[in-house]
Amino acid sequence: MRRLLITAPFSSHLVDKIRAVSPELTIEQRTLPNGRWPDDWTTEAEIYYALSAVPPLTQAPNLHWVQTHYAGVDSLENTELWQSNILITTASGVHAPNMAQYAMTQILAWAHRVPNWFHYKQTQSWTKNRWETFVPQELRGKTLGILGYGSIGRELARLAKPFGMQILVTKRNVRTLQDSGYSEPGSGDPAGELPDRIYPSEATRSMVAECDFVVITLPLTARTHHLFNEEMFKAMRPTAFLVNVGRGGVIKEADLVRALKKGWLAGAGLDVYEEEPLPERSPLWEMDNVIMTPHVSGFTPRYDERATDIFAENLRRYLAGEPLLNQVSRAEGY
Repeated sequence: MRRLLITAPFSSHLVDKIRAVSPELTIEQRTLPNGRWPDDWTTEAEIYYALSAVPPLTQAPNLHWVQTHYAGVDSLENTELWQSNILITTASGVHAPNMAQYAMTQILAWAHRVPNWFHYKQTQSWTKNRWETFVPQELRGKTLGILGYGSIGRELARLAKPFGMQILVTKRNVRTLQDSGYSEPGSGDPAGELPDRIYPSEATRSMVAECDFVVITLPLTARTHHLFNEEMFKAMRPTAFLVNVGRGGVIKEADLVRALKKGWLAGAGLDVYEEEPLPERSPLWEMDNVIMTPHVSGFTPRYDERATDIFAENLRRYLAGEPLLNQVSRAEGY
């Protein structure tokens, strides 16, 4: 029998979906107290579906593979697990439909000047300068730059293309266009056919200089930390709008505030921040050219359902000796 430990609070019907993958499985489901792995817990599991904490390897001597409940793995980098050769896979793709829709909502909200709608509703009067206040940008013919062409970026490209936008993307490996990760059937851009141009990550500055809208979907790694700093903002168009649904640390926030005040770019739509929750002292709260939300772009009522779909497919592949989806590269940090 193959032992599987699950610490996510999946309902019985989702556990049954996992169990149906193979009669070889023995499944144990536990709840982590306070999200931490207790000192007195051990497991004989070969496979671990991790909600949050991972065990010291002495307390999990048979562990071969860890599937995380989330897409990001930056929290694992200082663990024994990260230093080992144990397989790690993620739930990358679980958020893609909602996060791509969120990014598109930010783009549309900025283009159609939606903050002005709510401002004048609150004043209970309309401005006399309706054209200057409400005339929108037309998205047709505008250029959208997507940083990171994974599941979120590919779904965003699919949504943006019918608006007539030109799609530019950055990709770590520009020679491999095929998507090797998980995506919802009928979504995304599996073959990498939608971008008008694809840039290597090293050419990010050149790409953003051509864009009317820029969307960050990148993970936080040593390579991406503070990628967007004063130098990058100065390269952008002064009319550009920046959206971040990746990780807050990709942007050097003090430089962003300065860039927005100096007009190096026109505005920003932020769902993630260097410090979360965003401190009351942050100047971002008072800026009219910033549309903000509290790290909610990935929220979906179908999270657990999609997460177990990803895991069930990976479990089938693991037992069959096939390559797994969303396998983490320690060298790349995701």
